[in-house]
Amino acid sequence: MKDMMEYNGYVARIEYDDQDDSFYGIVSNIADTIHFEGRSVRELKKAFKESVEEYINFCEEQGKQPEKPFSGKFLLRLPPDLHRETAIAAKSAGKSLNVFVTECLDRALHL
Repeated sequence: MKDMMEYNGYVARIEYDDQDDSFYGIVSNIADTIHFEGRSVRELKKAFKESVEEYINFCEEQGKQPEKPFSGKFLLRLPPDLHRETAIAAKSAGKSLNVFVTECLDRALHL
């Protein structure tokens, strides 16, 4: 994705502010808020790294565990019929349900 940056597993959505003639970003894969900005791409990248490091240091100072970016695991609830159809399709394809669903999501997101 062109409007995203990644540092140490933290992913940020990047926007451009036409009024300030600057870029800003917000880390999007944790619940806590990490915000940063810069007037150039170089400044933006530097501010992103510094903001993530500051967040981690702040959490440690507070005795709080910093939020980790998504682990790759999530619970998905499906209607029973869709669960059955998906399991049958995965088995027919010779794949585990996890691999089958992961591939379907990847295709849907990267059309």
